[in-house]
Amino acid sequence: MQNARDALTPENLAMLQLIARTGSFAAAARELGLVPSALTYRVRQIEDALDVLLFDRSARQAQPTEAGAELLREGARLLEDVDAIAHHVRRVATGWEPQLTISVDQVISTGTMLELADAFYAIQPTPPTRLKFTDGILSGTLEALTSGQADLAIGVAIDTPSVAGLQSALIGELPFVFVVAPHHPLAKLPEPLSDSVLREHRMIAVADSAQRTNVSMGILPGQDVMTVDSMSAKIQAQLRGLGAGFLPEAMVRAYLDSGRLVARTVQRPQRTIRMSYVWGRASPHAPGRALQWWLEQLTSKATRRSLLENHHHF
Repeated sequence: MQNARDALTPENLAMLQLIARTGSFAAAARELGLVPSALTYRVRQIEDALDVLLFDRSARQAQPTEAGAELLREGARLLEDVDAIAHHVRRVATGWEPQLTISVDQVISTGTMLELADAFYAIQPTPPTRLKFTDGILSGTLEALTSGQADLAIGVAIDTPSVAGLQSALIGELPFVFVVAPHHPLAKLPEPLSDSVLREHRMIAVADSAQRTNVSMGILPGQDVMTVDSMSAKIQAQLRGLGAGFLPEAMVRAYLDSGRLVARTVQRPQRTIRMSYVWGRASPHAPGRALQWWLEQLTSKATRRSLLENHHHF
């Protein structure tokens, strides 16, 4: 006797659908080019494997039993899934990757990334590639690429190491400003603020998302530090006056305009970081069509500017 998995083949499921649609074993057998006894035998094999009766033979028409009706419903869904998988595989064979993972630093505009995703899904026919965005901070953004967890890193703020096959291009320069809440003590002290003054106050830092290395920026030796795990948490902590620190000017522009944060001049040089995007882990194959599409979008100056500037607060 067949087991259930052997019995529920796409061919058998389609045969059961045909019996239900035509209303009789004889009519279904004619469409399939079988003698009725052969079709009846195949149905009995399926019923034996499942240990259920699928059709009520007492009626003039082949009426599905309750169990049979349920199998027909589930079978229709399975046949649709099989067709969808076959369609997906055929399209992947045309050069589209099954999945494209993009490591995105938290200083990059989420809104712009989602606009790009919207444009990607609007390609006709819709690409079979599944998009996956992962959060990165500092060296962790690049580590996701070099460790093989991502195909593209957007917002790399450190020098690209000389890894064979790695390519990079500049997004633009990201200016940082030193900001505090208006009720923070540093908001009232005379400028420029010296390192010795800053050392007396807590800084808010974002934890590097890298597993293998750890980079921190703007922290003085011996300084009290509160570490958070995202740029949004850093902004919220500084809005509450829990500490001070450097933040991308574009990300806090609305808070500076509304007076909820105050920019302060410090003695150390103004910080501007060059942001890049990196791709192309060592591979004998050319980039897939999804990666090629994203790289093409990143050649636009307007897109690159939006990735650094388009920060809206809801």
